[in-house]
Amino acid sequence: MKNVLVIEDDAEIVQLLEIHLKDLGCSTAVANSGTTGLLKAIELQPDLVILDVMLPEMDGIEVCQKIRANNIKSPIMMLTAKSEEIDKVLGLEVGADDYLTKPFSVREFIARVKAIFRRQKMSGVTQNNGIVGSPLQFDNLSIDIEKRKVKVNEERVELSPKEFELLALLSANPGKSYDRAKLLNMIWGYDFKGYEHTVNSHINRLRSKIEPDMAHPKFILTTWGVGYKFNEEL
Repeated sequence: MKNVLVIEDDAEIVQLLEIHLKDLGCSTAVANSGTTGLLKAIELQPDLVILDVMLPEMDGIEVCQKIRANNIKSPIMMLTAKSEEIDKVLGLEVGADDYLTKPFSVREFIARVKAIFRRQKMSGVTQNNGIVGSPLQFDNLSIDIEKRKVKVNEERVELSPKEFELLALLSANPGKSYDRAKLLNMIWGYDFKGYEHTVNSHINRLRSKIEPDMAHPKFILTTWGVGYKFNEEL
């Protein structure tokens, strides 16, 4: 049984989500404010967090940031209103895995939740992405794909789910360049058209955790005019 935390202050939406999550075999916990939601996320570390952007006490963007700051790797689906285009961008950049625009159809909600659980079951890394074998060693960087562990100089580095999946994909295919749109589709699983700069934000955070010199990256290189690749010379 999957455990889902719903952080939403609209009682009708909460009831709707609970009904359909139950049909999917999920148990649910509910928080109706950002502060309470953050505390429950830290306590429960659920299989999925459904997080509204507009919340009392602390908005969803800040909650998402603090969830990731606490090294909680639960997938996060953000709920946004149609007029909140900037929130979709910010949500993806601060660590959300997906977003759903209100009002949403039940069919789309179920499809998105199932997709997240499928990616979770496969540890976010699929054979279609060309990732086989583990662990990988590049100089002082060690990547254990099966255990989702990354070490630099033998010290554990904590990555968000998307940071890890980006690193796993790139490192398993050294020298292969991926454009931003392709990375969005492969890592996030949807065509987030227009949000390619979200990849830049995740790459920058990833580099800050594994690169000895951010100004001169050793592992993740920029392919000018295309996107990114892992250094094949390592």
